[in-house]
Amino acid sequence: MAAARVVPQKPQLWLMPLIGLSFISLLGALSDTTPALPDPKALEALSAGDTAWMLTATALVLLMTPGLSFFYGGMVDRKNVLSTMLQSFIAMGLVSMVWVTVGFSLAFGDSLGGLIGDPRTFFMFRGVGEAPHPTLSPTIPLALFALFQLKFAIITPALITGAFAGRVRFSSYMLFVCLFSIFIYCPLAHWTWHPQGFLRQWGVLDFAGGTVVHMTGGLAALAGAIFLGRRTAHKQQAPQVPAHIPYVLLGTGMLWFGWFGFNAGSALAANGLAARAFLTTNTASAGAMLAWLFFDCARGRKPSALGACIGAVVGLVAITPAAGFVSVGASLLIGTVASIVSNVAVHLRTKSSVDDTLDVFPCHGVGGIVGMILTAVFADKVGLIYGQTETFIHHIYALGIVTTFVLSGSYVLYRISDITIPVRVSDAEEDMGLDLSQHGESLDEIGTAAEARLPTRAVVATSVDATFARELFGAGHILRTGG
Repeated sequence: MAAARVVPQKPQLWLMPLIGLSFISLLGALSDTTPALPDPKALEALSAGDTAWMLTATALVLLMTPGLSFFYGGMVDRKNVLSTMLQSFIAMGLVSMVWVTVGFSLAFGDSLGGLIGDPRTFFMFRGVGEAPHPTLSPTIPLALFALFQLKFAIITPALITGAFAGRVRFSSYMLFVCLFSIFIYCPLAHWTWHPQGFLRQWGVLDFAGGTVVHMTGGLAALAGAIFLGRRTAHKQQAPQVPAHIPYVLLGTGMLWFGWFGFNAGSALAANGLAARAFLTTNTASAGAMLAWLFFDCARGRKPSALGACIGAVVGLVAITPAAGFVSVGASLLIGTVASIVSNVAVHLRTKSSVDDTLDVFPCHGVGGIVGMILTAVFADKVGLIYGQTETFIHHIYALGIVTTFVLSGSYVLYRISDITIPVRVSDAEEDMGLDLSQHGESLDEIGTAAEARLPTRAVVATSVDATFARELFGAGHILRTGG
């Protein structure tokens, strides 16, 4: 368990990342990364329709990260809203720098044994321009393909933040995001999506990131929850009252909307496959939302806005690996089954000592696992229902490999980050809230420095709020969430 040590906010702490960013910027300016003029014959392969759709899909996927920030931000308590939302936003900056520098090369560069890409292939986006790539992007510019894949890389570490909301140090989190992107996300993307990646060579199916994004995010979140330990409120079994449920509804809408780019865009073309993925995505999410509500009501709970939002997102998670491989009927079953399984997983998590603040693993991790397994059951022509077992067996093998790699690798990266900069805030900073202790601003009074706000003004739930929370979630139950 990470120790809760106090690290003063020293300006010199930020000199190293500033110097690093300056060096990368200078390196980029001095490097010869301008693509050569494309062969006119190569440009003939470009499709205006495919390019237009993929530009739209790329923008839709980027919208998901701000959507996630609202989704998570509305669920935490008021003293941690801004910090939780910023943790998603900052990933857009950090991962973009990593991706342009070396991340795209590691994920999609020339394969080194099917395990990782050669970092020299597209270093500083060298050769990434308007021309298509014969295998990665045959009808769209390679630059557009790289941008589309960047949005997946951005949202993956952002997903993790819900597991340790309210207790992570911002500077250490930024370091972890960079390490995670390089050493966890990029290898997994290479294994699964690169034509020579060993999981792809096995025939493992992941249409849009059920394994690469959601399972990975959920497993890394579980490792983070274990490493950082329990919040004081979790130890006291205090109910967590959401700061602003309309934020959750807004975030869910943005996620659902953006997910059409996430899944349908993974067809990499404006064609029937994209339309199929669009249809299965919507159907799975709709079924999952209803299943979560109905299952809650069958267990004696009330149909809540939070439950509807969580169920919808679980359905989106589960259909992601299968979106282009299964029928619309199978997508409905996948969404329904994943919703019920994740609901049960959330309930079981609350009975454990693991403090996954917003239940990222029960919803993203478990939802992704269910989707991965059911993809191998219902995939066209190669699924179990067609009498084929090879794909299913390889998916089970891949599940074991990915779980071991992400759990152990993420834990090691948390340890490295903690040695460099303590990952967990002190008890006093946690009690004050991360909005004030890490950023010097609050939901109530933006821009007021933390030092000028002593004694700390805590936002305390009223007895009515506490009574409502107990009625909705059960006595001693920490808010069930997922993203």
